[in-house]
Amino acid sequence: MNLEQKCRAIELLITDVDGVLTDGGVILNNEGVESKQFHIRDGFGLRLWRQAGFQCGIITGRNSQVVRLRAQELGIDIVRQGIQDKASVAEELLQKFNLKPEQLAYVGDDLIDLGVIRLAGLGIAVADAVDEVKAAADYTTKTPGGKGAIREVVELILKAKKVWNDIIQTY
Repeated sequence: MNLEQKCRAIELLITDVDGVLTDGGVILNNEGVESKQFHIRDGFGLRLWRQAGFQCGIITGRNSQVVRLRAQELGIDIVRQGIQDKASVAEELLQKFNLKPEQLAYVGDDLIDLGVIRLAGLGIAVADAVDEVKAAADYTTKTPGGKGAIREVVELILKAKKVWNDIIQTY
């Protein structure tokens, strides 16, 4: 299958957080309070994805209250944190939603994401991902993680599905 065909099959979009939804930086203050910076267009892209009627979720290796808050703000119900075996969680989600691997897109940036990128029908690496992830991915974004890469992915898939114009007509 070519890239456009792979995009048309996608029903579930799952993303990593650090290095994908953020630039990978984690700020801890003297009291141990964590903060992260999210790109507003990535968040809006995930809203557009949901508006188009598709599921999205987060699987991340770290556990963070900041991620819980951001997911809640965006209406993302699928949030799995502290996960080291991301592929197993992705397989569980595919079973839960009665989907095939070909219907899954996953966006990652580091070695911990390799299993899901290989499992997914559309494995995606952000522009600044490690070389091994880029090599395993079906698509590498032009945009680095935390700088609008998720929005790029959402637009790519929704355009391939021929629903992008319908979405933008609502604005």
